[in-house]
Amino acid sequence: MDESTFTFTAADGTEIYAYRWSPDGLAKAIVQIAHGMGEHAGRYRRLGEALTDAGYVVYANDHRGHGRTAGSPNRHGDLGPGGWGGLVGDLGALSEVARREHPDLPLVILGHSMGSFALQQYLLEHGADLDAAVLSGTTAIDVVAPSIDATKDVDLSAFNAPFEPARTEFDWLSRDPDEVDKYLADPACGFGLNPAATAGMITELATTSDQQALAKIPSSLPIYIVSGDDDPLAGGGPLVDLVGDRYREAGVLDVTVTRYPGARHEIFNEINRDEVTAELIEWLDRVTEHR
Repeated sequence: MDESTFTFTAADGTEIYAYRWSPDGLAKAIVQIAHGMGEHAGRYRRLGEALTDAGYVVYANDHRGHGRTAGSPNRHGDLGPGGWGGLVGDLGALSEVARREHPDLPLVILGHSMGSFALQQYLLEHGADLDAAVLSGTTAIDVVAPSIDATKDVDLSAFNAPFEPARTEFDWLSRDPDEVDKYLADPACGFGLNPAATAGMITELATTSDQQALAKIPSSLPIYIVSGDDDPLAGGGPLVDLVGDRYREAGVLDVTVTRYPGARHEIFNEINRDEVTAELIEWLDRVTEHR
């Protein structure tokens, strides 16, 4: 795998930091990764390596208020003037970069957690721009939104409640203690969005449960939803199933929901990550083969 980094300019002029992971030979499709809240794209290097080994070229950016795009820790969780809408728009801006560099390849976006929320919104207007979509660690936003206090910074450790007493405040991320410890030791991880960013996210995501809006998604777009049953955002599984059911009810014909018993939020950092990754690649191979 060859790793390179670059920046691209968003629609509002914001400089966004990004990674490109390329296979040793010719790529067969593009996978673009949108990471979650309180982390950064560099944490997906292992997944990127697995995908490049399978023949995919991978792009991933640090969101606004995250990683190297944030620039400094005092900007963590602050999406800036562009807010949530800017973050969602950055998905398209990075896709344009990937398409320019690989104009003949199918494009898949994989969004994890907050990245999956952004992807849910992006699909409403830009589903036709993609060849497939993957939602990891996702949920039905309208169901969980009432429990989020938009007047305070999001406290990610609050998701640990189902696992108390626990070894750390972030055991909800994975059953693998080494992965949890890596997260805790990373100064670019562990924070939530600030109140302005949170309020914007909740307001703009309201459309993701609207059936008229969902009906704009092309019926031919394959969607893969993957989650751990013990992910607090999954609500034991039903909230993930609800997301899948809504796409089916809106007319999307190829919706796959895969839930792993006992797995927690970061499904690609779980103790069964090799299984999860292999099944993702199997699905990607199927849906991109003839695109």
